[in-house]
Amino acid sequence: MPTARNVLSPDALAMVQTIAETGSFAAAARARNMVPSALTYRVRQMEDALDVLLFDRSSRQARLTAAGAELLREGARVLADIDAIANRVKRVATGWEPQLTIAVDSIINHATVMELCKDFLAPDPPTRLKLRDETLSGTLEALTSGQADLALGVALDAGTAPGLQREPLGTVRFAFVVAPHHPLAREPEPLSDDVIRRHRAVAVADSVQRGGGITVGLLPGQDVLTVSSMPAKLDAQLRGLGVGFLATCLAQPYMDTGRLVVKSVERAEQSIPFSYAWHKGGKAAQGRALQWWLERLKNRVTRAALLGLIATSLPH
Repeated sequence: MPTARNVLSPDALAMVQTIAETGSFAAAARARNMVPSALTYRVRQMEDALDVLLFDRSSRQARLTAAGAELLREGARVLADIDAIANRVKRVATGWEPQLTIAVDSIINHATVMELCKDFLAPDPPTRLKLRDETLSGTLEALTSGQADLALGVALDAGTAPGLQREPLGTVRFAFVVAPHHPLAREPEPLSDDVIRRHRAVAVADSVQRGGGITVGLLPGQDVLTVSSMPAKLDAQLRGLGVGFLATCLAQPYMDTGRLVVKSVERAEQSIPFSYAWHKGGKAAQGRALQWWLERLKNRVTRAALLGLIATSLPH
């Protein structure tokens, strides 16, 4: 006896669709250039394999049963997916990747990434985009482990990782800030490590999957509130839940309005260079989707916008 997998072919699903549209087995047979007995036999095979009735034969018109209607709904989706796959395969043959995965560090400006995605997707390329939220060394690890094709916001030197190429995005300055109602806001400056250590720090968790990851700006023995991203760290410090260094490109609006207070510290001011990185290989080895992103990243304004260093519409 045929199994459901054997009888539920794209052609069989299209046949059920034709019967439902024409309203009779005879009309469907004519439309599909089949003899009526062959069409009826194939429907019987499907019904036997599924152990259901697909059509109500009590009247002269072929009416779908509830099971038949469900098969038709799902079958239409499957047929559409098959057509889409065929079209994508043809278009991928022109050099477009089936999927491009981008690891995006939490320091990167989300709105700018979405603007770039909008530009990339506007002509409806065959490449599907996948964005991964990463932090600190997890951004680079996503690339080195093969889970991403492009990494935006690499804080470590990607040049030390074999097989990778990197280019600078820009340098981000970090300031030590506290909420105005936090006790440290009233302490004399510069703040020493001993004074800071007595207060909870807010730290961003490293998203690296292997190893312990890295921490930035924490003092030994200091209490810590760990959050998942830079925006979450900003929110926590605005609420006075802890203190720490924040990227000025992220915190500047709140520093300007007094919702965050900048405090000088004995430690040197932090400035961290960020870059973007991808797997080495000439244009011949790169898909057209990766080439599109690398071409856009050559623009100085785009790179600055990704780090939130400027607020402007991206160039096209």
